[in-house]
Amino acid sequence: MSKPFAGVRILDFTRYLAGPYGTYQLALLGADVVKIESHEGDETRISPADPKWAERKMAPSFLSMNGNKRSITLDLRRKEAIEVVRRLVVGADVVWENFRGGVMDRLGLGYEALSAINPRLIYCGVSGFGRTGPEKATAAFDGKLQAMSGIMSITGEPASGPTRAGFALCDTIGGITAALAVASALYQRTHTGRGQLVDVAMLDASLAFIAGPVSEYTVAGVEQKQIGNGSVSRKPTASRFRCGGGYIVLAVLTEKQFIGLMKALGRADALADPRFKDWAARTANEPALREIIETAMAGGDPRGWEASLTAADVPCGSIWKVDEIVGHPQLEHRDVLQTIDSRYGPMRLVGAGFRLEHGSPGIDREPPTLGEHTEAILTEAGYTAEEIAQLRRDGVA
Repeated sequence: MSKPFAGVRILDFTRYLAGPYGTYQLALLGADVVKIESHEGDETRISPADPKWAERKMAPSFLSMNGNKRSITLDLRRKEAIEVVRRLVVGADVVWENFRGGVMDRLGLGYEALSAINPRLIYCGVSGFGRTGPEKATAAFDGKLQAMSGIMSITGEPASGPTRAGFALCDTIGGITAALAVASALYQRTHTGRGQLVDVAMLDASLAFIAGPVSEYTVAGVEQKQIGNGSVSRKPTASRFRCGGGYIVLAVLTEKQFIGLMKALGRADALADPRFKDWAARTANEPALREIIETAMAGGDPRGWEASLTAADVPCGSIWKVDEIVGHPQLEHRDVLQTIDSRYGPMRLVGAGFRLEHGSPGIDREPPTLGEHTEAILTEAGYTAEEIAQLRRDGVA
């Protein structure tokens, strides 16, 4: 059975992370995503993490979110390139961009101009602050959004100050929000026959992902603070604990789980201690409770304790590094990291985070080299071989 978005054509003007991550989600689900790049290419192609891959203009950060896509190069400063885009729009379902507000309009490729060519077109613009409001023209990047959204203010330990997540969290949130928005617009079009503008603001999306902390303040006036490795449940046994030579995270939230934890640690005697008689008392005596837990787990190692506690039905998790988790048999069983054949040999890339009984998402085509499909895409748009050759000679394509 075909994938859910088979037959959907997306013109992808996005770059960096928030845009490409969103279009990648639909590419995994069968959409024909045509990546429109400058002659220099998406900036993530030359990310410096690995010089060899950057020299190829195929840096791992680019590879991670551009599988299943095709690439065409166009110099959008040239009127001939704008005409190419306008011809491509006739057969497109979605135009997706993440330029600063106004850039596409100045090129003559904004929503109003393109929807006049194709009324069924869905136009998705991803930006830091959206198309309206006092910040609409402000440049944005992941760090700014993590800082501004309140996410950094609740992350990390108070002693170390506000802390960023270890990956581009707000970019990813913006991308996945845009994917949901475009999927919604495509579905709605099946009822109305009409395209529409999709306006995605990364700040809005970030707040939507921390709805719990926001609502605690707006409804109950609870001021949010950094909670380190604690849980939003605020229970003292839902946190990170020292364990042998490393750490383990406990998620002990119920009375049954607390009893199971104390017994598994060999400290059933603590259940009769009035300091730990209920959650209020346990919270008030958190330092003493932590000492009991960490002393009991001082021997052994995190993975061993994880196995023992899990067997006792005590929720917990040892800390896995990225280079460790990618080899976990659970991920292999689920085919989360998919091995594909590429011009550089076998390549493992992360696919989608879900499976469908029919038409499941997956990587079918390796990420494209810069401009790899230019000729094929122009041919599909009705250009002759001679016209394509002229566009190349003129530096347009």
